[in-house]
Amino acid sequence: MSGELRPRVKLWIQSGKDPVAGEGRVELLLAIEREKSLNRAAAKLGMSYRHAWGIIKELERKLGFKVVKAERGGASGGGTVLTKHGQKLVREYKQMSEALDEIVKEKTFWEGISTKLSARNRLSGVIENVKLGEVGATVKMSVKPGVITAFITREAAEDLELKKGDHVEAVIKSTEVMVAKP
Repeated sequence: MSGELRPRVKLWIQSGKDPVAGEGRVELLLAIEREKSLNRAAAKLGMSYRHAWGIIKELERKLGFKVVKAERGGASGGGTVLTKHGQKLVREYKQMSEALDEIVKEKTFWEGISTKLSARNRLSGVIENVKLGEVGATVKMSVKPGVITAFITREAAEDLELKKGDHVEAVIKSTEVMVAKP
């Protein structure tokens, strides 16, 4: 085996127990946004127009709202663009994905607690940064032995009135990191 081993995470959105969207579907939506055309987006991603259209239709069925708006060709040229719901889905997915990537990159976190913690651990720390999104919030906490980043709901961050310098606890249960304010 060559190269350094490093952890990776894969994010997808679920509705109940059913997966709805992951990296591939979001990449298709991003390509549509860039190309302003489902046909060109599908070609860029190496898939047929029919397959791409099927993905969009299934995505909209599972979500219960339109993610793209298609305009027929003609004098104006037509095209496909993301709806406001589609733009919001992409934005929120990217925010969650970036937060998870940041957590995984924090080598001091993985080195310091790799196998030493049980599901009931609470680590005292201080908030370094709180970044509020439309739905979620990224909370970066300095704890011994390193730094932990938690992705929680915006509502929870607002209810706890989290801000830089607050003394908090990182509550680690299974694969989740939560925030508690004593």
